[in-house]
Parts: sequence; C-alpha cells; structure tokens
Amino acid sequence: MNMLPGLGRLPLARDDVDRGTELRDDEQWLPTIWDQPNTRVLWLHGRTAPMYDGGLVLTAPAGELPDDAVYLGRSAEHTPQHSQFVDRDEEHVEIVLLIANSDTKAPWLEDPQVGGVVVDRPADIDWLGVSDIAPALNDRDVGIFVSGIAIANWHKVNKYCPRCGTRTELKTSGWVQICPKDGSEHFPRTDPAVIMLITDPDDRALLGNNKAWGDKRYSTLAGFVEPGESLEAAVKREVYEESQVIVDGVDYMGSQPWPFPQSLMLGYLGQTQHPEDAQADHEELAEVRWFSREELREEVESGRMFIPGAASIAHHLMRHWYGGPLPQPRTLEN
Repeated sequence: MNMLPGLGRLPLARDDVDRGTELRDDEQWLPTIWDQPNTRVLWLHGRTAPMYDGGLVLTAPAGELPDDAVYLGRSAEHTPQHSQFVDRDEEHVEIVLLIANSDTKAPWLEDPQVGGVVVDRPADIDWLGVSDIAPALNDRDVGIFVSGIAIANWHKVNKYCPRCGTRTELKTSGWVQICPKDGSEHFPRTDPAVIMLITDPDDRALLGNNKAWGDKRYSTLAGFVEPGESLEAAVKREVYEESQVIVDGVDYMGSQPWPFPQSLMLGYLGQTQHPEDAQADHEELAEVRWFSREELREEVESGRMFIPGAASIAHHLMRHWYGGPLPQPRTLEN
C-alpha cells in the first residue's frame, strides 16, 4: 500500500492496478482483449485525460486496434479497494492506453461510460492533468493515469533506434521498442531524482526559489542523481551545489513517480549544523531562505509566497515538518 514513514500515502504512489507483466510477451494479447466486453480504453491528449464526476473516463474499444496501443493492466471490480494482483477468473476490467491526435481530444464513441454512469454529453467532460486531480482520484485511477502518462511520454520522445536511427516498432504490448534493422531492444527509462527538506538546529526549513518560477514560489531543493552516485550522496551534493549548505545527516522518507516526463522522486529529510552558510547559486536558484513555521504561515497566508501543491512530494515533506496541513492564502471577505 506504499505506506511511507511519516508521509502517509503519497498521491502519485497509489497503484491498485495489476500491470499483467506476465501477459505482455504474448503478441496476440492486445488483439485478443480488444474485442472483449470487459476491455476499457483510457485516452490521453498531451498530459491530460478525460474526467467525469470525479473519475477517469474509460470507454469501450471501437474500430481496429491501433498500432500504438499499450496494455496498462487489469483492475478488479469486486471491491472498492482494488487488488494490485488480480486473478484472471475474477470479475475485472482490462485497460488499454490510446493517444488522441492533435486535432481532437478523443474520437468519442456513443454513450461513453464512467463506471456504469453514462456521460450525456462530451461537454460534461473535463480534460485534466495528473497534478490537477490526483489527490482526489481513487487508487485505481491514479495508477492508470500516472502509468499512462509515463509510457506515453517515453514513446513520444523515443521513436528511433539510438544505435542506427531506424524507426522502432512496439513489442511486448507497448512496453518495449525493437529496432527492425539491428534487433536491439529499448526499454522505458526512469530518471531518479532526490528531493529534500533540510532543517537547521532551530528546526527551520530551507526552501528555495527557482529562477524559472517567478519571485513568489518556494519549494524544497531537488536534483537528479548522477551516474555512479548513491541517493544519499546526491542529496548532499545537490544541497551544497544549490545553497552552499553542508548536510550532516539524511533520512529517507518515501518515493513517488513524477511522469514529467519520466522521473522517480525520492524524498529525504536532512539536517545541517551550519545554516549561516546558506546562499543561492544564482544559476538555478534565485534565493534560498530559512523559514520557521510561523514565518511560513505568515508568508503563505498573506499571499507573499506560494508553496507546492498537494500532488507533489515536496508538499508532503513540508507538511511533515510543519506538523499538519500547510497554510493557505487568506480569502478576502466581501
């Protein structure tokens, strides 16, 4: 259930879908389930998916099986808490990913359905991104959405063999690309990135303002892991590079995928004994600041500062340090 020490269940780390990895190698698997009544299709348009009444819109297949279809797995229907591993004899839904073209967000069928509820008009459907809706989705829909976005991003930017430049072909139900010229296999990649909240002896939190964000948004520090580097070493290196702060201790807190485009975020808490060293690198970060809980509350409630949304692991690291729900901007009374 992805229970993470101190952070709870992170929004994008929930995945109650059986990925069916043992079924992917069968070249006839997708063609076979395409015609089955329990098969449903998830459409993606860019980084958005169709939503209706708080859930993903899954439609019945129609027409011929597209060449770029990807098998996402199966979901049980017998209980509200879906099982991550589903017996084929149980009542379940097979889920296939398709990508909408650039002109239309989906070639909608008659009477698209969401969990048995008929969507009366396409206008009733909202197209939303993962970070917009993930905290409100159930575990199954989060797992489908995140996996779909991640594999779609990989296919979008990896269409040619890196060895010879030949256009690749999809195999293993969309999870492997094979070069028809040299026979090489190419698999989806995931880039590990560390994200960390650093505290000082006064239990203040170190937050940074990225130059690309504007001057009001602050978040925890983060960076990609380099080849040959441990995760703990990456935490210390990235914090030092961005803020000149030396981290003395590191504690792992949990992880979640971040398919923008293909990262796995690994969350840490860190401590330093030398907060006075903090200064921004002015290449990536425009500013770094130490915040007490009271300072964070005042800055956020006044609107002078914005913090990460609830879908991000940064939000939950900050919430863990804050000791409860993070402050929100005050609303003006009429």
